[in-house]
This record gives sequence, structure tokens and C-alpha cells, in this order.
Amino acid sequence: MTSTASPVWLGLDLGWAYQALLPAIWRSTRCVHRAQDVLHDAFVRYALSGRHAELNSPHAYLRRVVHSVLADHANEAQRWCALPDDPAQLAGEMAEAALLTAPSAEFLLDLQQRLNAVQATINGLPPRCREVFWLCRIEGLTQPEIARQLGITLNAVERHLIRALVDLRALREQVIA
Repeated sequence: MTSTASPVWLGLDLGWAYQALLPAIWRSTRCVHRAQDVLHDAFVRYALSGRHAELNSPHAYLRRVVHSVLADHANEAQRWCALPDDPAQLAGEMAEAALLTAPSAEFLLDLQQRLNAVQATINGLPPRCREVFWLCRIEGLTQPEIARQLGITLNAVERHLIRALVDLRALREQVIA
């Protein structure tokens, strides 16, 4: 009798992931498709973290990532509600909801002005500072990754981020006051 070892990917035993972890996720979600989505999202986050080479216990780390993905999926699910089966009922509910939740013209103008002020503040940053802010806050890169990508020191990255955040905080204090 020959035994075949489970494939290993980035330090993870994929057999374990699908035979032990996936059923545990299913018990939380009660949906095989959602459980598979959670596991695959966790694999992506695990791979993108770049930490797999330094981990002593990659399976424990993946379980933690799965927990985080489950929380994100639960938060996302709270944003949606089930639609009624009757189209007439749906039309009535949508019209009622539109009346209850439609923002006023003043609110929309205020929001537009605030967004324009934020954009003007970001555009007013020095080019390198703006680039560091973008890579950190929009692209989601870590400070060491930004330093490597731009060929600058970690200290410079921190200074650029502090500058951007100080300017944005000053704007927030102006807008709130």
C-alpha cells in the first residue's frame, strides 16, 4: 500500500486545509460555496502577506486569516437584505425606502464639498508624499514594501505618511469646527 503525501503550498498542507479546515469553515457558514470562498480568500491573503516563509506554524496563521475573512464576510452580509418574492411588494418597499433614505440636496452638496477639500489636500501634497500616501492607504502596501519599491528609507516613508496624515487631520479639524 502506497501513501500519497498531500501537496504542500507555501508551507501549508493543502490536504489538511480541505479535509480539516474547510469543514470547520462550513460549520460556521452552513454553506459549502461560502465556505470555499472563505478558504480561497484566506489562501489569497496568506499568499499576499509574504510572511509564510517566516512562520513557525503556518496552519495556525491560516486559521487566524480564516477567522478574519469570516468576520469580513459577516460584515459584508449585514449590508444586504433578502428581497421579497413578489415584484409588486418589492416595488412598494423600494419606493418607501427611497423616500426614507434619499439624502437631501444640502447633504449631497456638503458631502461633495468635503470630498473636494480632501482631494485638494491630497493633490496639494508634495509628489513623493502623495505617492507614499497612495501606496499605503489605497494600494495597501506596508511601509517596508513602499520603501523598497520607491528606493527610499523606511524613515522617509514614515515622514511622508506623517505629513499626509497631519494635513488631512488639519483639514478634518477645519471641516468639523
